[in-house]
Amino acid sequence: MTQKISLTRYLVEQQRIDGLIPSQLRLLLEVVARACKSISQAVNKGALGGVLGSAESENVQGEIQKKLDIIANEVLIEANEWGGHLAAMASEEMDGIYVVPNRYPQGEYLLLFDPLDGSSNIDVNVSIGTIFSVLTKPEGGGGVEAKDFLQTGSKQVAAGYCIYGPQTTLVLTVGDGVAMFTLDREQGSFVLTQEKMRVPADTQEFAINMSNMRHWAAPVKRYVDECLQGKDGPRGKDFNMRWIASMVADVHRILTRGGVFMYPWDAREPHKPGKLRLMYEANPMGWLIEQAGGAASNGQQRILDIVPSQLHERVSVILGSKNEVERINNYHRQI
Repeated sequence: MTQKISLTRYLVEQQRIDGLIPSQLRLLLEVVARACKSISQAVNKGALGGVLGSAESENVQGEIQKKLDIIANEVLIEANEWGGHLAAMASEEMDGIYVVPNRYPQGEYLLLFDPLDGSSNIDVNVSIGTIFSVLTKPEGGGGVEAKDFLQTGSKQVAAGYCIYGPQTTLVLTVGDGVAMFTLDREQGSFVLTQEKMRVPADTQEFAINMSNMRHWAAPVKRYVDECLQGKDGPRGKDFNMRWIASMVADVHRILTRGGVFMYPWDAREPHKPGKLRLMYEANPMGWLIEQAGGAASNGQQRILDIVPSQLHERVSVILGSKNEVERINNYHRQI
């Protein structure tokens, strides 16, 4: 790419030339990107900034919060509450929604985010990231309520993630394919480094936490077992397994070179449909994967068609290369 195209220019062209996004959504996405730059700086400082370790508190899911979980959550709220683009926000780290205070103008969008995905990896210096999703506030009614967020993933108007690794990379869709931007620290701006990202339909790589194998349902066990049999098994080819335990890092690898990611239901908590959060993780990642030519399912139906019933709803997730996801779906249908 001979000419550097900044995130701002890319979004302006999406708005002005292609007519894909309104100005208020463009401004919102720029604010989210600036917040991600601030989070990246805090992550990079690590122990030097005194941000490692536990905050000795729990989030709404009963998970122990890291200091950086709280910092990232606060950065995203403070960056977005005053711009006039949002009506309210919801976060994996907060019990309920955060309505934009009356002292600021209220916009038409709803922002959902996992402020720091993969936070169990913070202290061991493995890639982590921020995942975000944007919805439009339903028309009519007065103030914002939690029910306004309970929309299917197919109604997202923007989604993306920022991964904090060897490079800080922002991956974004506004419904016209997937674009990747890399943070140029010298210039302090995100620069377009890849457009129209594509996930190959076929793959020889899967990502799953094998330590949970004894707890999986039969269709997932069957799929993984067939992959492990390699050339001599029913698949007739060898597979690699990768697992980073950071969804944003695993999905980034799949977007970059293909593969299938699975975090399925398991028998340890049979009353829960899965581990990952539909609104903060599965919907935005599912849309990104679909926009890149892949597929995202819970084994029974398309992720983006699931109607949420609560803000912190969990879901089984199978996403990535289209033909592999469809194979796993077929195994679920056969039981």
